[in-house]
Amino acid sequence: MITEWHKSSYSGGSGSCVEVREHTDRADIRDTKNPQAGHITVGAREWNAFVRAIRDDAL
Repeated sequence: MITEWHKSSYSGGSGSCVEVREHTDRADIRDTKNPQAGHITVGAREWNAFVRAIRDDAL
């Protein structure tokens, strides 16, 4: 599974957010306002833990 770059529907209109591209084994993350600066990559386990923590309001 590889998805296109997308940002959260919760990001609002400010544009101050990040975009994510999910793969089967990792996620790429980049700055919405500066995509040409590159991205960071995290493993699927770390990405899923991060998403769970946000959903559980643990951050």
